[in-house]
Amino acid sequence: MVTAVPRLVIAAPSSGSGKTTVATGLMAAFTAAGLKVSPHKVGPDYIDPGYHALATGRVGRNLDSYLCGTELIAPLFAHGARGCDLALVEGVMGLYDGASGQGELASTAQIAKLLRAPVVLVVDASSQARSVAALVHGFASWDPQVRVAGVILNKVGSDRHEELLRDALDEAGVPVFGALRRVPQVSQPSRHLGLIPVAERSAEVVESVAALAEQVRQGCDLEGLRALARSAPALDAEPWSPDTALDAGLAAAPGKTPGAGHGAGAEIAASAVSVPSRAGRNPVVALAAGPAFTFSYAEQTELLTAAGAEVVPFDPLHDEQLPDGTRGLVIGGGFPEVYAPDLSANEALRKTVADLAAGGAPVAAECAGLLYLARSLDGQPMCGVLDAEARMTERLTLGYREAVAVSDSVLAQAGTRVRGHEFHRTVIEPGAGAVPAWGMHAPERRVEGFVHQGVHASYLHTHAAALPFAARRFVERCTQWTAQ
Repeated sequence: MVTAVPRLVIAAPSSGSGKTTVATGLMAAFTAAGLKVSPHKVGPDYIDPGYHALATGRVGRNLDSYLCGTELIAPLFAHGARGCDLALVEGVMGLYDGASGQGELASTAQIAKLLRAPVVLVVDASSQARSVAALVHGFASWDPQVRVAGVILNKVGSDRHEELLRDALDEAGVPVFGALRRVPQVSQPSRHLGLIPVAERSAEVVESVAALAEQVRQGCDLEGLRALARSAPALDAEPWSPDTALDAGLAAAPGKTPGAGHGAGAEIAASAVSVPSRAGRNPVVALAAGPAFTFSYAEQTELLTAAGAEVVPFDPLHDEQLPDGTRGLVIGGGFPEVYAPDLSANEALRKTVADLAAGGAPVAAECAGLLYLARSLDGQPMCGVLDAEARMTERLTLGYREAVAVSDSVLAQAGTRVRGHEFHRTVIEPGAGAVPAWGMHAPERRVEGFVHQGVHASYLHTHAAALPFAARRFVERCTQWTAQ
């Protein structure tokens, strides 16, 4: 199937140049102009897609070739962009930065090539003038397969400063699609892991995104950018489908790694592991949401639903009971350390979660979910499902990981290899239970996480689209537990 959605990649020479500000502003400005805009983010970041979703009214989606493999990038893009007038892809770090020590893998440049999309470079011009031309020339010429088609100048100091920058880039033959002044009211507050999630800021972030849209509308050539997006050639890609992914019987073979190398398809064997058939009923899977648990990829819910579950969100800060009929529980990432007192105060829900887990129901917890299941977090009582204590630290743990399932669980068969990422400033002691969730292979060897009865809890974040068998297996276990 040919996908012809006009598209742009919004990149930068380095982190801190203003990619998220510009990308979110463009998404909001084009949406306000009446276009259906599909928002995407390169890499594993959960927070930026929340801003994208607010700007466009559509689900923000991630494109990560380390987690998912290169072969899934175009299909996942086509899935998200179906029916849209324009797709905007925000990059990660610097244009050519990716998975450490693995060349272009997971870089914005690689995603741009896979999508055959022109790149607009957001340049922090606050400390330079004519040198901007040399900088942009270097990025544009580094990889001839990456089409750096223009620049948006950010943090421009004055009209005279803008004139100098434009003259230099004109000499270099690089189009300038916008020049944005430094405007305090559209700056985004941050926390130890990046921007503060949209769910925590509500009215404040709505006002901020509106201001971004207006700044971009005034400072950028929207028609020129749209014309550039239309210049992207057709993309030969069948849109990813959760039903198709499940019906294909995809399963990770022990000794193989979904998402590794040049494509997930080459690393996945459809018959290597026996995968349960799709559930005949619709067991309720409760999904933790609200301000404390904001880290989730849209494909997870789509796959769980396609596998036969009824996914019902709930807020552990306020809901005192799990959704009616809950037969499985998914608790993703977020910032529970910020809300530890409030989570602890909801004693009724903590007891309900503990009782559900003690009864053997399937429970899948990632990162923040792991902390919530511990005995305590920073001294505040949590659910007590795990015999472990969690606390905040000053040390940031961040990066891609390779892991293997240590034992059979509600998510995977023992020996299944996966790729994921860690992203936290907390520790849990002990770091692994009597039966760990994962044996970590890279960047260092260790065991991590907890598997007990129906519980699988770990710091490791994975992307559901790379592991469709996990959703199918989880829902099947929910159905089996219901029958018991």
